[in-house]
Amino acid sequence: MEEEHYGIIEVKEPQFPVRKLLRVPHKNRVLVVGYPAFGPSTYNSNKQAMQKDYSHIQTGEKISFRPATTSESISAVAYDFQKLAKPEIFDPKWLQAGYIIRTQDGVFTNTTETNETKLKQLLNKAEKINGIYLGENDFGFAPYESFERGIQDCDKFSQGGLARALEHTPKKMAKNLREISSPKFYKNGINVWAFDKVKDPTLKVASLYSGMVDDGLLVCGYYWGGYFGCGFGVLK
Repeated sequence: MEEEHYGIIEVKEPQFPVRKLLRVPHKNRVLVVGYPAFGPSTYNSNKQAMQKDYSHIQTGEKISFRPATTSESISAVAYDFQKLAKPEIFDPKWLQAGYIIRTQDGVFTNTTETNETKLKQLLNKAEKINGIYLGENDFGFAPYESFERGIQDCDKFSQGGLARALEHTPKKMAKNLREISSPKFYKNGINVWAFDKVKDPTLKVASLYSGMVDDGLLVCGYYWGGYFGCGFGVLK
C-alpha cells in the first residue's frame, strides 16, 4: 500500500503567461486560436508576440502560436461576430487578416513572395476555380477582373474574387465574409479600397475594420507591417 501524503496541495504557478483560447469552426474542422487577438500593435510585433511561450489555460503546458492565414483569420472573426470581433476589433481597431501581394494583374493571398517569376510558378501550381486560383497553404490569386473595387453591397463583395481568395473557398460565395459584411452589421455596404494595380509586386497586409462613416465596412489593401491593429495566432 502506497504511503499517503497529507497536507495542503499548493497551486502550481504557470511557467509562462497564460493565454486563453478560442475554438471556432474552419473548413469542416476545429481551429484553435489565441484569445483575445494579439495587439493592438504592428503586424510585425504581433507576429513576434505569437511565437513567445505561453501556458495553456487548463493544462499549464507550454504553447505557442503561428500567424493565421487570411482564411483562418476570417473564420476566427466570423464566430459570434456581433459579440466578439466586431466590438473588440473591428469597431475600435482593425483586423490584420494576413499577407497579400498586389500586382499589375491581381492580388495574391498568403504569400510574401514578391519575385514575379516565383509568383508565376506558384500560380502554375494552383487550380483555377470560378475565376480565381487556389493552391496549398491557403495560397490564392484573384485577378482584378474577378472583383470590383469601391463601395458595394455584401452580395457583390462576397461573390467577388477577392473575398473568395481571402477566404480560400472554391465556392461562388465567401460564406463567412458574407455574414460579416451583412447589412445587419453594415447598413451602408463595403468599401474595397487600395487594391489598385501596382508596377512591381508589393507586400501588404489585408485589413478589415469599421472605418467608413455611417455603418460601413472597409476592406483595405494599403497597410503593411508597421500599422497598428490586431492579428490572430493559431495554436501550434
